[in-house]
Amino acid sequence: MSMTAPFSLDEEVRLYTTNASREKYNLLATLFGIVVALDYLERAYVRDSITAAEYSPACTRLLSQYKTMLKLVGDDVPSIEEFMKRYRMDHPAALHRLQVGVPATVEHSSEAGPETGKWVAETTQSFITFMDALKLRLRAKDQLHPILQELVTGFARFKGSKDWEGRSRMVSWLITLNGMKASEEITEEQSRQLLFDVDHAYAEFFRSLSGPKGDGS
Repeated sequence: MSMTAPFSLDEEVRLYTTNASREKYNLLATLFGIVVALDYLERAYVRDSITAAEYSPACTRLLSQYKTMLKLVGDDVPSIEEFMKRYRMDHPAALHRLQVGVPATVEHSSEAGPETGKWVAETTQSFITFMDALKLRLRAKDQLHPILQELVTGFARFKGSKDWEGRSRMVSWLITLNGMKASEEITEEQSRQLLFDVDHAYAEFFRSLSGPKGDGS
């Protein structure tokens, strides 16, 4: 005679059996929600349903929450692309924003205001800091990404920067670094190319300051 307890069809089926498993699924659910929220936000911004002033802080907050969640989920999410494929998430706008790692207002410089001496000084310092980091042989994503992100953000303040070749190159590198794990390192060849591209953007930046793009008119 079987002693197995009867299975109730009314009983909730649980995804987890331990506290650790429950926490893992809660974290994955939170990550899922962040991706969905970011996709809605991106679409709302593109449709002019919200202003840049409303979009930028909300997007920055979601990107920050996403980065925090990635640290918490660890090996359960090898990449955001794999995560979205696993759960059949069709959210291309969110995926692009997560790959870039900065709001669209920074990527496209759509709300750049008048340049100031303070901005020039801060952006110049960001250029020097990042190039020095490469010359000092910093190679890991967690060493380079925060500095480059700050540089791109400062660079985007200037009128016309969205049309500068240097901006697109730096955004491309930002996407590359953003797709790496924190401990991953760029190669020596990548480092040389990155230094070349940033140095090119640096020279372009200063040329613009004496031309019609950088005079604030």
